[in-house]
Amino acid sequence: MSTWINGLPATQLNADDRGLAYGDGLFRTLRLRDGAPLLWRWHWARLQADCAALRLPCPDAGLWLGELAAAAASAGVADAVAKLTLTRGSGPRGYAPPAQPQPTRIVQISPRTPPAAEPYQHGVAVYACTLRLGHQPALAGVKHLNRLENVLARSEWSPPDYAEGLLCDSEGWVIEGVMSNLWIRRGRELLTPQLDRCGVSGAARAWVMEVAGSLGYQVREWRLRPADVLAADEAMLCNSLIGFWPIARYQQRRWSQFPAADALNRAWAEAG
Repeated sequence: MSTWINGLPATQLNADDRGLAYGDGLFRTLRLRDGAPLLWRWHWARLQADCAALRLPCPDAGLWLGELAAAAASAGVADAVAKLTLTRGSGPRGYAPPAQPQPTRIVQISPRTPPAAEPYQHGVAVYACTLRLGHQPALAGVKHLNRLENVLARSEWSPPDYAEGLLCDSEGWVIEGVMSNLWIRRGRELLTPQLDRCGVSGAARAWVMEVAGSLGYQVREWRLRPADVLAADEAMLCNSLIGFWPIARYQQRRWSQFPAADALNRAWAEAG
């Protein structure tokens, strides 16, 4: 892995950085090809929205793009996974944020492992997580650095039995996958859980909302119960690295036909 901090190759972070001390920051994960991020417009929109939610100064897009290109070139990786992390920077002891923060930018580059064909052709098995997500509307949708709920949920299962886990909130509404967003299909309608109380709003999710109409689908954000997933004509999980994984098994339900996931994966490949 190649790591750059504030525009320079580095491997050490100040111990008083608020991202380390309090999880005071955010991150995004994306795919790079020849140093250029794929579907940057959607990632950049989410970065801006997350910074606004945390009242965190957002670095210029050109700065991020330049550092991504430089870090990728230094790593010598043409097809890569990039993680962008932004913290509020160093500060004195205590929760009160600095009046004039100096954000820390971290760019990490790793080689991308080409995905196996099996999940896309035959779908994946999804675990029903027992952990419940708490409600915090001020942070809903934000990919902030406090991800302990996801860490604990991910510890509930081990591959190869399941590829991903599905998370509900404290009221039993389905919210998302541990590392992905959820879509279900009812006829020509694609529904995704509302993320106004918890959950992460991913770039791939935003992309679906924009392009689904051109594929003949209507999209809607909706409150969904596990029973709604079980009754769906099709269900799938998405993020910026996997694209769209059709769900083949969730609890007692089985699916074997994935027309929407197939169409979205084709459009995703063309867009990238």
